[in-house]
Amino acid sequence: MTDAHDTAADSSLRTTGGAPPDDGGSSATEAPTPLLEPREGIPPVIADETALARVIAAFEAGTGPVAVDAERASGYRYGQRAYLVQLRREGAGSALIDPVACPDLSALGDALSGVEWVLHAATQDLPCLREIGMVPTRLFDTELAGRLAGFPRVGLGAMVEGVLGFVLEKGHSAVDWSTRPLPEPWLRYAALDVELLVDLRDALEKELDRQGKLEWARQEFDAIASAPPPEPRKDPWRRTSGMHKVRRRRQLAVVRELWQTRDRIAQRRDVSPGKVLGDAAIVEAALALPANVHALAALNGFGHRTGKRQLEQWQAAVDRAKALTEAQLPQPGQPVTGPPPPRAWADKDPAAAARLSAARAGVSALAEQINMPQENLITPDTVRRVCWEPPGVVDAESVSAALEGHGARAWQVELVTPVLVEALSVKEA
Repeated sequence: MTDAHDTAADSSLRTTGGAPPDDGGSSATEAPTPLLEPREGIPPVIADETALARVIAAFEAGTGPVAVDAERASGYRYGQRAYLVQLRREGAGSALIDPVACPDLSALGDALSGVEWVLHAATQDLPCLREIGMVPTRLFDTELAGRLAGFPRVGLGAMVEGVLGFVLEKGHSAVDWSTRPLPEPWLRYAALDVELLVDLRDALEKELDRQGKLEWARQEFDAIASAPPPEPRKDPWRRTSGMHKVRRRRQLAVVRELWQTRDRIAQRRDVSPGKVLGDAAIVEAALALPANVHALAALNGFGHRTGKRQLEQWQAAVDRAKALTEAQLPQPGQPVTGPPPPRAWADKDPAAAARLSAARAGVSALAEQINMPQENLITPDTVRRVCWEPPGVVDAESVSAALEGHGARAWQVELVTPVLVEALSVKEA
């Protein structure tokens, strides 16, 4: 049994507020302190190569981990590119970099190669950082660390307040970061996002070590840093909100044509697709199969604000879908590459359903014992796959190999293997 098993039951982790034990943070009874200004003031926005070169030199000469954050314009612009990059490192202070004016930050990425990058919810920022040449070789994810340590609220504001006793401003998280020039209150907010990130990292490392989970966290961080870029989604139009209402293949074709037309327009105009045409309007048109522009204009989402030219382009997309042959129509549903939905297991394979039920119960109990969300202990998809197609001979060695084959880390394999060996031995009731 690991140290984490031993300490989870009597953990003094202050998940309702305050800092981990003995770190000098505020007590649970003290009011948190508002964090209003960066220590050195708001740094100037770096928007030319000369200033960027100075920042690169300063951060290369700095010491310790580097805090990194990025701001996107989700809901305003097409794609997920970065519109501001924030950094902070001991000896270098804080920096705000405009990646629109300085689109190639590979020299900065190279200067920080080998340095531990501290990010909050790293998987959200890594894709946009990768686009501008910034790819960490080592990282510490403070959100994931909070999950592994058992914090019930792991947003950056909640973590900084609960662990360090400071309140971050929350007012500008969803603004349009493509705005130029960026207003001073937004820049202050952005600088404060990295102000205490390394302090938070240090406190969480101490808490993870106290719980016996630090090595687990390191394995998770290494997996994130070494993961290849995700594959493009197949048939992304199928993720249109409200698709569950669309059942006929001809209607599916209308969704596809409208989605693809919208995507081309959004990309050309560099705006969020939802600002071009809402998902609800796409589904409405697919269900109605309008015969002409007048019928289309009567549908929700295509009202009086939609100009004649726009209506004509949407109707043209509908007409293209209506003109397709049966062979050209999309198939309902996506190809299933893994197990069927769990709700179908009882009918398809009752023995597998019994295994899955036992596995879920065992994983849930273990996750509660070590004070961690189930999905961080082991992904639900991995559990389903192993239960649907278990090894021919169920033992610790074969189950461990199956878990490794599905990408489980060594610490997960060690903890979960006994649970699954027991669950896979369950017979149908």
